[in-house]
Amino acid sequence: MQLQVIIDSPELFIGHDALNEWLYVDWRGEYDQDLSRATCRRMLETIQVWPCTKILNDNSSITRTTVQLTQWGVQWLEDMLAAGLHFIAWVLPRDLVARQTTEDIVHAIDRPRVGTFDDVASAYIWLQQQRPVLYDPVLK
Repeated sequence: MQLQVIIDSPELFIGHDALNEWLYVDWRGEYDQDLSRATCRRMLETIQVWPCTKILNDNSSITRTTVQLTQWGVQWLEDMLAAGLHFIAWVLPRDLVARQTTEDIVHAIDRPRVGTFDDVASAYIWLQQQRPVLYDPVLK
């Protein structure tokens, strides 16, 4: 992946992959509800500046998480959809407890379409294959 660095901090890396037209987001370390919300806000701000329909969301470097999907998270997903997001390739944490917490969140998401993976390479391939479906409000 050739990435243009947007954010690079100890807990978060966000880069834009111009060739694939998506964001790569690498979460690092321990995450609680507050840090997760801050990271999600940064993701929303980034997708608004770097519009794309896909995110490769890499949680493989998360060592611990206590995050739950709340009404705030549901609204954040709606905001991400409004910004144009269609697909998330979600690489699950290696830590088993963090993985279970993440899987619980992912299973509750209807939109955008989410694929879960054990490694970045598989997520990359899946995300490349996804094509946005154009929404026609007349056909609801």
